Order: sequence, then structure tokens, then C-alpha cells
Amino acid sequence: MEIVQIGPLAILAAAITGLAFSIVYYAVLSKTRLAAARLGHDERRGLGPVRPYLVAGVAQLTMAAVLAWFLAHAVGGPAEPQALDWFVGLRIGFLAWLGFAITSLAVNHAFGGSRRTLTAIDGLHWLGVLLIQGLVLALIGA
Repeated sequence: MEIVQIGPLAILAAAITGLAFSIVYYAVLSKTRLAAARLGHDERRGLGPVRPYLVAGVAQLTMAAVLAWFLAHAVGGPAEPQALDWFVGLRIGFLAWLGFAITSLAVNHAFGGSRRTLTAIDGLHWLGVLLIQGLVLALIGA
């Protein structure tokens, strides 16, 4: 079995594009998300201006590295070896979202008593991130 190699530049590009998507997504939906999370602007301000971006950057880099590992092993499997292309990137990104991201959010939000709107907003965010990262990894890492 030959495992596809996805280099660190592809992983970094996927993390940066995922973070850029996150910043734009939440900038557009910030008021809606704060209302769904039942947070006022003053409560949000307590996080500080830089900390969320540092956490998001490290999380996106970790996510991109793990997604690269998933992609490399998905296309190099013994059953049906296949080329790493944009469709595989999107498919693995979607499956990672379905199997890990949205299920984790749903559980956390259910036990936290969050509104369904918050789960939808955050769930669509992570769907976008994982699809973008999968696509970038497949196109650059191939």
C-alpha cells in the first residue's frame, strides 16, 4: 500500500484558508450567533481580542494536519487505491464533519441547553471549514 504524501505547505495553506473562512463567516453572522448563544457583547469582550484567534489558528492547523492524514490514507487504501482529487477532498471533508464535528456540536449543545440555531450556525461553519480544507489539501497536496 502506497500512502500519498501531503506536505506541510498544503497543510499550512488549508489551515490559513480555513481560518480566513472562519473569520469572514463569523464576522457576517456575529450578531445572530451571539443571540443564539445567549451572549451579550460585554460577555464576549471578556475573552480578549487576540486569544480566540490564537486558539482558532492552532485548532485549524491541527484540523488540517489530521484531515491530511485522513486523505492520505483514504486514497492509498488496499481496497480501491484512487487518485487524490478535488472530489475526494470534499468527500473526506464532509465525512469528517458528519462523523466528528456536527455530532460533537450536537451533543455539546444539547447538554448545554443551547438553541438549535446555534448548532446550525456552528455546524455550517465547520462544514465550510472542512470542505475548504479538504479541497485545498487535495488540490495542493496531490
